[in-house]
Amino acid sequence: MTPSGNGSARPGGVIFDLDGTLADSLADIAAAMNRTLRAHGFPEHPVDAYRTFVGEGVRKLAERALPPGTEGVREAFLAAYQADYAEHLLDATRLFPGIPEVLDALAAAQVPVGVLSNKPDAATRRLVDALCGSWAFRAVSGERPGVPRKPDPAGALALADALAAAPGTVAFVGDTGVDMLTARAASMRPVGVLWGFRPAEVLASGAEAAASAAALATLLGV
Repeated sequence: MTPSGNGSARPGGVIFDLDGTLADSLADIAAAMNRTLRAHGFPEHPVDAYRTFVGEGVRKLAERALPPGTEGVREAFLAAYQADYAEHLLDATRLFPGIPEVLDALAAAQVPVGVLSNKPDAATRRLVDALCGSWAFRAVSGERPGVPRKPDPAGALALADALAAAPGTVAFVGDTGVDMLTARAASMRPVGVLWGFRPAEVLASGAEAAASAAALATLLGV
């Protein structure tokens, strides 16, 4: 489906992806990874390259950023990246334009909201606390041991329980094909945003898609 401006049924709950959906975090992710690559003597990447590197967890991010033949240093490299990113994750990261208004509208409509990210759990919670502290998120979950990453539906279904919303009434909002697969695997409504990291994947998925925060609010019936 192409971007829509038509009204839609209000969901019983909304689960948001974080990076590329709520937060414009690409510059900080790229800067931290490029600093770590440089410190280890490896070639750096343009910021836009990270659009295809992110979204499937920090280990996959490091694997994609590192050159071939570096498997032996991957664990130490990953630890160095995570330490750097922890110091700089709020240098440039901000909510996308219009997202505060969407969150205000959902709060006014008493629609419960949560966040599910493939970013490590501690970093996910720090960003949500720092950027979204004005709103009451019922549940926030990042990558952590024992819970498979998106697109496995387990994390999304756990969040639906936390929102006290049946999965079929939940809108899952994200910016990549991984998010749209997660929504469908969890029997949730996939809603894509086109300002994020991989809009072509969202459009190719056939999900509803919003080109602006105002359009997203309309799709969510608020």
